Amino acid sequence: MSKQYLVGNESVRMIELGHPWIIADAYTKKWPAGEAGDLVELVDGSGRFLASALLDPKDRIVARILSRQRMRLDRGWVQARLERAVALRKNHAQLDDSDAYRLVNGEGDGLPGLTVDRYGDYLMVQVYCSGWRRHLKLVTQALEELLAPAGIYEKGRPQNTRELEAESDDKKYGRLLAGKPAPEPLLVRENGLTYRVSLERGLNTGLFLDMRKHRRDLMARVQGKRFLNLFCYTGAFSVAAAAAGASLVTSVDASPGYMAQARENFELNRLNPKRHEFLVGDCFTMLDELARQKKVYDVILMDPPSFSTTAKSRFTTRGGTSDLVAAALKLLKTGGVLISSSNHQKVDLADYLKELRRGALQGGDQLQVVSFGGQPEDFPYPVTFPEGRYLKYVIAVKG
Repeated sequence: MSKQYLVGNESVRMIELGHPWIIADAYTKKWPAGEAGDLVELVDGSGRFLASALLDPKDRIVARILSRQRMRLDRGWVQARLERAVALRKNHAQLDDSDAYRLVNGEGDGLPGLTVDRYGDYLMVQVYCSGWRRHLKLVTQALEELLAPAGIYEKGRPQNTRELEAESDDKKYGRLLAGKPAPEPLLVRENGLTYRVSLERGLNTGLFLDMRKHRRDLMARVQGKRFLNLFCYTGAFSVAAAAAGASLVTSVDASPGYMAQARENFELNRLNPKRHEFLVGDCFTMLDELARQKKVYDVILMDPPSFSTTAKSRFTTRGGTSDLVAAALKLLKTGGVLISSSNHQKVDLADYLKELRRGALQGGDQLQVVSFGGQPEDFPYPVTFPEGRYLKYVIAVKG
């Protein structure tokens, strides 16, 4: 029988509202000793059963709710959750010309703290709750049985991600859990285009899967247009724009390594990198330089990380976005499109729009929002879990 753990009134209320997290508080401090990965029963003050949860005692989120019923964490339970996740993608996501997408989105698929991404014939598991570590073999076996991938990798999420992102992207963070090793780099398809990814090296794989739908949307907007891609990472948006017939694509990123991968992605799609511009440097410095050259663009995209540090400047979503908008608007023609995106979970849409407003006023320009989007169908979230809605993708026209 599972151990019983008492939760306070605030947690009882959150469980009843369907929230999947138990945050550490005065009640959880008195919990009996337990190990990460224990399946426990949460009860209220009168001993009433509330939920079955996965324990992670050293984390701020000390338990993640797996079910509102009593359950066993076994192959049958995991398999049923995975089957439901696969069916959701099949029924609701447009994946005909893509073989890179999210298969399990943690809390959004009833497996809190665990994600599974598909990259071609391979799967990548990521654990955001050490409670899953003990059950990784169970998850791996269920995935093998259900999907028969060529191999399954796990990519670790180190705590000090911010500092590490500034380092070389060549360090190995991925390890093979099952099957055969993936080629390095591995080629995957998205919206009919080819991109290189690495399941072993770097903190990230080289392709942000939650932007698939927005890259497809961009392709419908850029034919014959001049496109500027700020914080371009490995150039996926730039490739999409060039493939869709943009007359000029200018890609800017502070990392020479990412820029080399961006050029490679162009070549993989038979797009001549010489017809486009690849600028390595701090985005603010580059915007000033492009303004000095009197460059003008029809479409500008900015998708900065929530936090980044270069030798010249430090960027954060709160405070940095408005300066970025003001600087970008100087290069955007009247009637041109500014696309701004943030995946910062702690900044909600209302606050994010205030940053855009501040930037427009700073630049003395008008911005009309014509479209707003979030993450695609393979990144679902429960209505009871607002934290699951993190992506803000705003398309605005300069008046």
